[in-house]
Amino acid sequence: MPAASRCMALLRALLGALLLPMPGVWCFSELFFVREPQDVTASRKDAVVLDCQARGEAPITVTWLKNGGKVSENERIYTLSNGSLYISEVEGRKGEQSDEGFYQCLALNKYGAILSQKSHLTLATISAFEVQPLSTEVQEGGVARFTCKIAANPPAVVTWEVNRTTLPLSMDRITALPTGVLQIYGVEQKDAGNYRCVATTITSRRKSAEATLNVIPASDLKPFHKPAIIAGPQNVTASLHQTVILECVATGNPKPIISWSRLDHKSIDVFNTRVLGNGNLMISDVKVQHAGVYVCRATIPGTRNFTVAMATLTVLAPPSFVEWPESLTRPRAGTARFACQAEGIPAPKISWLKNGRRIHSNGRIKMYNSKLVINQIIPEDDAIYQCMAENSQGSVLSRARLTVVMSEDRPSAPYNVHAETMSSSAILLAWERPLYNSDKVIAYSVHYMKAEGLNNEEYQVVIGNDTTHYIIDDLEPASNYTFYIVAYMPLGASQMSDHVTQHTLEDVPLRAPEISLTSRSPTDILISWLPIPAKYRRGQVVLYRLSFRLSTDSKIQVLELPGTSDEYLLEGLRPDSVYLVRITAATRIGWGEASLWTSHRTPKATSVKAPKSPELRLEPINCTTITVQWQQDSDDTAAIQGYKLYYKEEGQQENGPILLDASDLEYTVSGLDPRRKYHVRLLAYNNMEEGYQADQTVSTPGCVSVRDRMVPPPPPPHHLYAKANTSSSIYLHWGKPAFTSAQVINYTIRCNPVGLQNASLVLYLQTSETHMLVQGLEPKTMYEFAVRLHVDQLSSPWSPVVYHTTLPEAPSGPPVGVKVTLIEDDTALVSWKPPDGPETVVTRYTILYASRKSWIAGEWQVLHREGAMTMALLENLVAGNVYLVKIAASNEVGEGPFSNVVELAVLPKETSESNQRPKRLDSGDSTAYSDYYHLDQKSMTGIVVGVCIALTCILICILILIYRSKARKTSAPKPVQQSTDQLSHTNISLASANEVEKSIDGIAENAESLLPMIVGNSFIDAKGGSDLIINSYGPVTKANCKKRWLFFQDTKKMKTEEPQRRFVQAVCLYQPGTTVLISEDDSPSSPGQQSNFQVPFSIAADTEHSANSEGSHETGDSGRFSHESNDELHLSSVTSATPCATSHFVSSDLGKNVMNSTISDSKESPLLFATDQPATSPLQIHSAVQN
Repeated sequence: MPAASRCMALLRALLGALLLPMPGVWCFSELFFVREPQDVTASRKDAVVLDCQARGEAPITVTWLKNGGKVSENERIYTLSNGSLYISEVEGRKGEQSDEGFYQCLALNKYGAILSQKSHLTLATISAFEVQPLSTEVQEGGVARFTCKIAANPPAVVTWEVNRTTLPLSMDRITALPTGVLQIYGVEQKDAGNYRCVATTITSRRKSAEATLNVIPASDLKPFHKPAIIAGPQNVTASLHQTVILECVATGNPKPIISWSRLDHKSIDVFNTRVLGNGNLMISDVKVQHAGVYVCRATIPGTRNFTVAMATLTVLAPPSFVEWPESLTRPRAGTARFACQAEGIPAPKISWLKNGRRIHSNGRIKMYNSKLVINQIIPEDDAIYQCMAENSQGSVLSRARLTVVMSEDRPSAPYNVHAETMSSSAILLAWERPLYNSDKVIAYSVHYMKAEGLNNEEYQVVIGNDTTHYIIDDLEPASNYTFYIVAYMPLGASQMSDHVTQHTLEDVPLRAPEISLTSRSPTDILISWLPIPAKYRRGQVVLYRLSFRLSTDSKIQVLELPGTSDEYLLEGLRPDSVYLVRITAATRIGWGEASLWTSHRTPKATSVKAPKSPELRLEPINCTTITVQWQQDSDDTAAIQGYKLYYKEEGQQENGPILLDASDLEYTVSGLDPRRKYHVRLLAYNNMEEGYQADQTVSTPGCVSVRDRMVPPPPPPHHLYAKANTSSSIYLHWGKPAFTSAQVINYTIRCNPVGLQNASLVLYLQTSETHMLVQGLEPKTMYEFAVRLHVDQLSSPWSPVVYHTTLPEAPSGPPVGVKVTLIEDDTALVSWKPPDGPETVVTRYTILYASRKSWIAGEWQVLHREGAMTMALLENLVAGNVYLVKIAASNEVGEGPFSNVVELAVLPKETSESNQRPKRLDSGDSTAYSDYYHLDQKSMTGIVVGVCIALTCILICILILIYRSKARKTSAPKPVQQSTDQLSHTNISLASANEVEKSIDGIAENAESLLPMIVGNSFIDAKGGSDLIINSYGPVTKANCKKRWLFFQDTKKMKTEEPQRRFVQAVCLYQPGTTVLISEDDSPSSPGQQSNFQVPFSIAADTEHSANSEGSHETGDSGRFSHESNDELHLSSVTSATPCATSHFVSSDLGKNVMNSTISDSKESPLLFATDQPATSPLQIHSAVQN
């Protein structure tokens, strides 16, 4: 910017020539500050200099202001020749003698004045310690932490002493934070002693009380300890360029690793950030972009076991301009507009100065947000204007010059202006033409505004030059208005006419008062009301009319009260009855509109211990929100358990009850409609009964968009996004609509569980950001969220609802029922049950196992299994070792605690070979480490006894069978039925067996496969000497038995081909209970008859089988498992190496039952069998499954 001494002559010559026809325009050499005062902190009796140097056209006068008032200079305080303020000795006494305060310098020349930024002068102080270090007891190897806090200006430097000597900080395990925290990691015995902190400032030094550190010897056993953050980060608010420390101290075994991240997933600034000690985050030269939520995470190495702590860093920034006002040149009666935009944290407040003095809005000068508009410019408006933005962090100013151009040919002002009231909303305004240059007038401008109050808006109406009167008919009743007239010509406008004030007439009230109803006893109602706002009163209220009646009675009683009253007590009413009340107000003109009926129930006559009605007060906050406040009567002795709040729009259904605590005295009702009347009732209750209720009505004001119908409501926020952060918090993010460039936008977030019944649980949160972390939610619960915005007194509709569910809680307990079973020489099976608790969600299990030697070294082997599995294999175990096993459950939130350690002894090979398998060493959930898993003497004795009993039973059965077979050799052959023992192997039901007994007379109950069978025309010799088969045609020659591999046949197909007859032949293989051969024939079989074979099912011997541990499942009592047992089941074929020796007569119906009961899943698993079959006999092979 050029200085006045360099450009004065040139500017005067050029502008003098250019503006020769326009007298009144001068050269303006800009006035500005070279140096401005800064914030200063000084000690008492110190000398202080506050700089202030201005440049511009001389002469420049500099004066100083303190807290807005002029500084009185004396020998101690005076202005230097360069404009700076000098204070020889700073005084710090309380009251007027103190020099502390905000200082500004004002520079003035003939074109105007400018004001500097504020300078805050403070005295250096230090207070007593707010937090003293406390004695503590720490185990050797643990973490010790001391803290102290003291308020000082400037901030004190904190150091530490141990046993009254300076604590050396050269060791890596000792960290002293600038915030006054001392951390000692890996505590040793030599660290024991007395600690204290020392706070030092430029003026003084203070020492805290001493705290003792006692060190306890560490135990040899160091059990696993889940990570815990014992000192997490705290919310911090810092100014720009300061240094911030976020503390994080964690314990655990093994030692946890501490890491830092941001909740918004932005990267942490590595250039200004470093880690102090073992995990404290230090951010130097803080900037606005550093603000956010920082997350400290402590993790056990090699596991997913972690815990987190969060803190919010808020960075405050002084104001800075993003738009500056520009100098303007305007003619008289023109309009000047200055724009100014500033940003900062918190949002700065904008104000305007004219020649260093604050401007207030009036009729001509208006301030819209951050804009300054000057209408009907007059010569006095020629000045320097400054935009000042200020917040708690400081102030900044920007300047602009308004130059008013004058014209000599302008007309004189209209005169003899007078006004006459026409009605409650109209005034007639008349005037006379200007005395000078009236023939050049082309139009008149009528200006009017309310005479009372501040910041009233001025209205303007332009009319032609052919009239000298005008009726303004949009005025408010019973109000004073001020008017003036301006005449216009092509080259400019006249001066303003004289001002005239006139009063409009009264009118009937536009609205009824808001009433409140309470009861002091069961037989009365106290009616109270608030005065009608002047906007709706339209005059002075002289009368009130109260109307009331029973809700069941149509008779209305009316009372008239003077306009000065504000309450009335109705007495002699019925207890426990609903009364309807309404009120009307009147001015001298007449009665206004009555309110709607308001209901109130009188208390019960027996309500002697019921709480009295609270004193209720309603206040609208904005067009959609009201605040409900109440106060309980101090003389009320009844117990109060809580409050019930109800509200409704007139003519609509009531909402509530909203249940509130007894300590609550305020509640905010949101989501209402503008310009609506609402009825609110509140009552206290206890465990005996409900108390007396208080009723009151309130009207919500109109929103700008509703009142004018010209500005539509803003659109709601878009792209609302929700993401579960923890089990108790959900992160919300949404987009800002592109409809406006407004800097200040506030948002309301509505949050409630899905299907909520109690309206008091609806949560409304406020923020100015486009994101929020909603905390304090219930785990594993679905919530619905909606957002609306507020800008310039406008509120948008609610955004579309978004649903999201919080994460489940991390498992609180370990898996239960942990068992370990040795199933191979080097393989063990571990099984468990999920943690207790129906709400526990498990997505993964972590199995840690190690031998004793590895455990001592801290080396664990890790296995992971999905949450649906409750078994796993431990492979490659070394014989002769004892293994320790423990299990933990985890989900996406975190990992739960580990179970108690379970031991498994893997015996040496020579020991395991001497004991025949299977031997399973089952291990239960145990806290003792010495429980070895082997078969004791009692178990071996039980096994031997059981085997002996089984062998004895088998021997007895064989003897009985031999005895019965000999007894039947002499008897005539009879058809017999298979024994119930045989039927048990072929899955023949008892019901089917009973039917056979009824149809066949004389069937032996326990016939075995060694007995001969005769039926009709066939006889089979089963004595063992021959395999000859004789039928009605004679002996049947049996060819050599051939092995054939057969597949299962369809059961349905077999049934359709099976002849319907009563008896069939059945030839059994040598192995009872394994394969049944049934010969079916209505007539003797011919040699060429084709055989039909069907092999339903067969089970192999029970063998040990173990699938991959990745697919393990709990099988219940046996402990064996198989994830794919259906696919891997191996069935062995049953073959006969000897000729068929026996035959049975079996009922045809029984054979069908055999088929139905034994053929299962044959379509899914066709199995191949080798059978010995005679070439000429049609046989069907039935395999029975033993359960």
